[in-house]
Order: sequence, then C-alpha cells, then structure tokens
Amino acid sequence: MVGIVIVSHSQKLAEGVVEIARMMAADTPLAAAGGLEDGNTGTSYEKIQNAIESVYSDDGVAVLMDMGSAVMTTEMVLEDMEDRKVKMLDCPLVEGAVLAAVESAGGISLEDLAERIEESRTTRKLMD
Repeated sequence: MVGIVIVSHSQKLAEGVVEIARMMAADTPLAAAGGLEDGNTGTSYEKIQNAIESVYSDDGVAVLMDMGSAVMTTEMVLEDMEDRKVKMLDCPLVEGAVLAAVESAGGISLEDLAERIEESRTTRKLMD
C-alpha cells in the first residue's frame, strides 16, 4: 500500500489532515510532518524524512505539502532519498489527502495515484 505523508507548516494542521484521511481509509499508512521540532510554525527536514521512513514500503510514498517552504524542504529531503520510491503530489491538501488515502487502500500504484490525484485539483465544493 502506498504510504501518505502530509507536510505542513503547522503540526496541528498536518495531524488534522491525517485524522480526516484516516477516517476515510483507516488502514492506509499515514504520517504527519508539521511544524518545527520545538513546536513553532515552519518545516523540518528531519520531520519530513522521519515521516517518509515511517510509512515507506516497496509500494512507495506520496507526499502532499501545504505551500512554500514545505515544498522546498520536501524537495531537499527527496534529493537525499534518490534510492527511494517517493513522489510529491501537487493538489489541495485535504481533498488530495483523502483521495490519496482511499486510493492507496484500494491498492493503486504510486504512478497511477499521481495521475488520479489530478482530479482533486478541480473538485468543486459549490455548484453554480
């Protein structure tokens, strides 16, 4: 099963997104990497690296980020994990996390998940 990592500047936000995704797909390996080690807002190389390692399997890991330095820090982590099957996904954080978790529970491959996650980018909440 593809592991899912949520990277945010906020520990509470990352944990909350994992909580919502877990409600929809309880068996999917999910990890939060939010905030700095001291609890302040920011992104942590070590937290991201540890989160990836905690959910890693031969199926790989999808990483979803909130913005800015979460993306840049994740890119740095992945540069040091070239031997690992890890992919960053560009999508809305909550909608993408839920879709990724459900699809992972269904046995989707990391490559197919990256394609499927594009649908979450255009999901409308309100109809005209």
